[in-house]
Amino acid sequence: MYIAMNRFRVNPERTQEFEQIWLERETHLQGLPGFEAFHMLRGPEREEHVLYASHTVWRSREDFEAWTRSEAFRQAHANAGQSKREGLYLGPPSFEGFEVIQTVDNEESDA
Repeated sequence: MYIAMNRFRVNPERTQEFEQIWLERETHLQGLPGFEAFHMLRGPEREEHVLYASHTVWRSREDFEAWTRSEAFRQAHANAGQSKREGLYLGPPSFEGFEVIQTVDNEESDA
C-alpha cells in the first residue's frame, strides 16, 4: 500500500474558498487501477496559515505513479494554476509519499 499526500498552507482568510474548490472539483480517481481512497484533511490553524492535506491511498507505488502519467491526472489538475487563486496558498503544495509498513484494522478475527 502507498499513501500520497500533498500539504497545503492556506491563507486563513480564504479557507472557505479553498474548501469549496476541493468539494466541487472532479477528482477523476474512481475506477483507476489501484486507487483505494481519497481524503481532504483540515489541520491546525496557525497565525499565518491553515494546514490542509490531500491524502490518497493506493494499492502500490506503481499504481500511484501510473496515475501521475495518466490523462485522468492531467484532467484532475487542469485548473491548478489559475490566477484567481493567487494569494490563496502560501507557497506551493508539499508532496510526501509513504510506503505502508504496518496496518492495524478494527476488525475482529474469527479465531
